[in-house]
Amino acid sequence: KLPADQKVTWRKDSALNDKGQNGEDLTGGYYDAGDYVKFGFPMAATATVLAWGLVDYAAGYTSAGALDDGRKAVKWATDYFLKAHTAPTELYGQVGEGDLDHSYWGRPEDMTMSRPAFKIDASNPGSDLAGETAAALAAASIVFKTVDPSYSNNLLTHAKQLFDFANNYRGKYSDSITDANSYYSSYDYRDELVWAAAWLYRATNDITYLNTAESLYNQFGLQDWNGGFSWDAKVSGVQVLLAKLTNKQQYKDAIKGYVDYLINTQQKTPKGLLFIDVWGSLRHASNAAFVILQAADLGISAVSYRQFAKKQIDYALGDGGHSLVVGFGNNPPTHPHHASSSC
Repeated sequence: KLPADQKVTWRKDSALNDKGQNGEDLTGGYYDAGDYVKFGFPMAATATVLAWGLVDYAAGYTSAGALDDGRKAVKWATDYFLKAHTAPTELYGQVGEGDLDHSYWGRPEDMTMSRPAFKIDASNPGSDLAGETAAALAAASIVFKTVDPSYSNNLLTHAKQLFDFANNYRGKYSDSITDANSYYSSYDYRDELVWAAAWLYRATNDITYLNTAESLYNQFGLQDWNGGFSWDAKVSGVQVLLAKLTNKQQYKDAIKGYVDYLINTQQKTPKGLLFIDVWGSLRHASNAAFVILQAADLGISAVSYRQFAKKQIDYALGDGGHSLVVGFGNNPPTHPHHASSSC
């Protein structure tokens, strides 16, 4: 059910019958990519990073006249997560079946296919999904702390329950929601546990969460993991966030090592875009740019880091000869894989 003030006026309501296995209301949230499955894991990762930007760079959103829109974008996701969290140890992590959805190319308003819902629970755990959703809700609680304290407190309540669920019943969500395996299979859940605990500490200032985050970081040996920041990999996000929260040199050194590798060694395209992976190459470069800017905010090689990150952003906006943002800049994409905008 689209809000009355949504700006894409040619889009109407869709998927109003999305329900859980016991009839729970699962309307809302974001469709994935150019299709119509609602995959909770990447949706939660997106919400966490969007909320992080609003927390740390609210002044930028304000100067762009986009602060209210940013909050609404986060709330659209978190409202859905609150619905999907139907019990302390139960969370719906997917609505829609991948192959069935991908066989349909049409408007979302016209969908008639079955849209089953899949969940994790104590018997079928998903520490990565529950942990990332906890991180998203905790980060969002900071966004809304002063503008909507009641909503912020509700987000925190659910975030705490989800972290306990994630930590006490461990496992990969894609082993429980097997349809997600072909699309968003999880590599590991341990980084999300640390990530969630760190965000809960930032949101609550409860030292117990920081102690848990640092203990799990050491227990899992995250200092020895390869760097990375994506919907599936949180280790570099963990390191830069813990550096910010603790000011400890070990986390600063870890994030510096990752960023220096990106700048000096990581493969790049001829015009300078970081080339980390072939699938969704721009998202990897953009995520890396965000982490690099966070490292610069810590005072690590601030000038050179910001210059490098800006080049990644400028490339995406068209400095390479083609804008990669639909409808913006020089030679933007005209045929994106996006069913709803082609029908």
